[in-house]
Amino acid sequence: MDQVFSNFLNWTREHEWGYPEQFQKTLDNGTQLTVWDSGVLVVEPKHTGDKDIILSCAVHGNETAPIEICSDIIQDIISGEQTVAHRVLFLIANPASINIEQRFVEENMNRLFSGAHSQGDQQNKERERAKKIEGYCERFYTSAPQGERRRYHYDLHTAIRDSKREKFAVHPFTDGKPYHREQLQFLLACGVDTILLNQQPTTTFSYFSYNTFGAQAFTVELGKVKKFGENNRADFQAAEDTLRRLVGEQALSFPEFEPEQHFMFAEAQTINRQHEEFELNFADDVAN
Repeated sequence: MDQVFSNFLNWTREHEWGYPEQFQKTLDNGTQLTVWDSGVLVVEPKHTGDKDIILSCAVHGNETAPIEICSDIIQDIISGEQTVAHRVLFLIANPASINIEQRFVEENMNRLFSGAHSQGDQQNKERERAKKIEGYCERFYTSAPQGERRRYHYDLHTAIRDSKREKFAVHPFTDGKPYHREQLQFLLACGVDTILLNQQPTTTFSYFSYNTFGAQAFTVELGKVKKFGENNRADFQAAEDTLRRLVGEQALSFPEFEPEQHFMFAEAQTINRQHEEFELNFADDVAN
């Protein structure tokens, strides 16, 4: 068990498709750590606040900056350096794709949620993993203490291509429900001032949490894909600091909402790739 908690990411990568046993550890400060599977860690403080938070990374295994951020927060929780005020579920979603330094092994995991993993004839381990992850999210949210709870899910990514807006977030389709200014201010504190508003349901991980559990959920793009050790962590400092505050503080306060600080884009049209031969005729170095 010491190996599990001495470096949770390394242990997860050694068991890339899952682990049959569960582990528990109670820290000196009373925080309870429970490992449900490889890459699946539940953190529960002795006196928990009213937030149930999911922080996920490695839905695409080559997006290393979010993996480094989550790993560092996890290890600092274990060492006692990072305080914990709320229940948190950490998900390292696709360890096998981390190990081969690719977005995915066989199939894009961020197209496999909301039951998409069980549609069609195709079967693979990424589909099995996505189905398990859905179950872990349900287990986490529904096992919360009684009373009024607030649910959050930030699915952390980096982009393959350069972008004219380096940091941006995708807000799931709301089906008429209101957007929350507090969440826009939270993202702004993370250094994310650009929001893409989905206009229809999707099979992404963040939409699954938003639609199924009523969580405030976003796909958060924090920069550009790089190999482990090549990320300039200063570029991600605002995001990491704000995520640490989210985990460690009972309540967050932000400056008053000012619309001109935010750049909002709505989906105009969707192109679905139905054949492998289909390609968009843009040069590889054209920024999104």
